[in-house]
Amino acid sequence: MKIGILGTRGIPNAYGGFEQFAQYLAEGLVRNGHDVWVYSSSDHIYQEKEWNHIQIIHCKDWESKLGTAGQFVYDLNCILDARKRDYDILLQLGYTSNSIWHSLWPRKAVNIVNMDGLEWKRSKYNRLTRLFLKRAEYWAARHGDLLIADSTGIRNYLLQKYQKQSVFIPYGAELFQDPAANMLEEWSLGPQQYGLVIARMEPENNVEMIIQGYLRSSQPWPLVIVGNTTNRFGQYLRNLYRENNIFFSNGIYDSVKLNNLRYFSALYFHGHSVGGTNPSLLEAMACQCNIVAHHNPFNEAVLADCALYFQKPDDIRDIIDHLPELAPGFGDKKKRNLASIHEFYNWPSIISQYEKVFSNSLSL
Repeated sequence: MKIGILGTRGIPNAYGGFEQFAQYLAEGLVRNGHDVWVYSSSDHIYQEKEWNHIQIIHCKDWESKLGTAGQFVYDLNCILDARKRDYDILLQLGYTSNSIWHSLWPRKAVNIVNMDGLEWKRSKYNRLTRLFLKRAEYWAARHGDLLIADSTGIRNYLLQKYQKQSVFIPYGAELFQDPAANMLEEWSLGPQQYGLVIARMEPENNVEMIIQGYLRSSQPWPLVIVGNTTNRFGQYLRNLYRENNIFFSNGIYDSVKLNNLRYFSALYFHGHSVGGTNPSLLEAMACQCNIVAHHNPFNEAVLADCALYFQKPDDIRDIIDHLPELAPGFGDKKKRNLASIHEFYNWPSIISQYEKVFSNSLSL
């Protein structure tokens, strides 16, 4: 099959979850003999036309000059290019800035949309933006030839809201098997002597709630926060909390470093509250983290009772202060999380499911 993937800033991943997913999926599809093109921003640090036998198409991205409006122009440029390529499958990752162009989607291809999370619920957006995102979701749901939901919660929502069936396929993760404690020396950290947060600096990821709970606790070890802090909310957090034994690190895209940070953390805090199956949560499970997650249906669908949960800062405080009593229970939780990665959230299975959906859609 000839497959195009758009909706990300490009590969190799230097940004976030969708980029990571696009990278793994594209590599797997190429290994299985398919021709794959991935659309990348003109500002991406990797400027070659091919990466690991995946074709890279760089389209002009005006986000650095126009802000959010530039994303719409970038997606338009990707779609206009896709109309020339004669794809069998065009996989669109998300809908926030490309479903507005649905009338231009190439009609010769099967247009498949991964619906991501409930973007209009994100608190970083104002009322008008949320109204637009609801409309964008509607366009994607109505005009996509086939919808993919990365969680059962999103699948049920799409059926109830739009009476539209979707295919449930989560993300994947690789089991982390080669921990090296010396990797922590770069941050002057010791094994099991720090808490960890890895997230985009957005209000709905509850980073500030985690910080507040940490500050109310009596725990002397530091809290390490990994994520790009150049946006407004990230700058706010960094300026307000930088002198409280809290260490901010910008995005880390070296998977070996990141996985060692996860593996050796005393507690891994996952505050994401909007969206489906979150890739960073799966990676924490694959690294045998002691996970403390925000209590919501999306996280609970993945973790069940294999984590501790919080809904307010005092929950975080209580978990940290009672860690010695809680620690013995993490062993079984980690073992069952590993089993979930091995049996269900593994990349070969995810890639196979996408490949089957693509193939079946061509015969409809």
